Amino acid sequence: MELEAVAKALKELGHPTRLAIFKRLVKGGHAGIAVGLVQEELDIPGSTLSHHLSSLMSADLIEQRREGRTLYCLPRYEQLEGVLAFLREECCADESAEEASNG
Repeated sequence: MELEAVAKALKELGHPTRLAIFKRLVKGGHAGIAVGLVQEELDIPGSTLSHHLSSLMSADLIEQRREGRTLYCLPRYEQLEGVLAFLREECCADESAEEASNG
């Protein structure tokens, strides 16, 4: 994943309400959760929830699908994994290089 995409995802997840929404969607699994249920469980006004969902969609962290009159949101797990992989990919690399040069 590119630095800019990771930075955008982390920026959007850096807001407490958006993080709570995303965490709830992740908990819901691959089928997604109805927007109304998220609104009810997190006690967020509809317009506020819509704003936060738009922000998460702009970072490509969630997607939406409509079934009849119900709008479902679901996390894009591959994007989440990409962010986590970006943060992990060079974990302790300096220590490994130092051990190799001292070994």
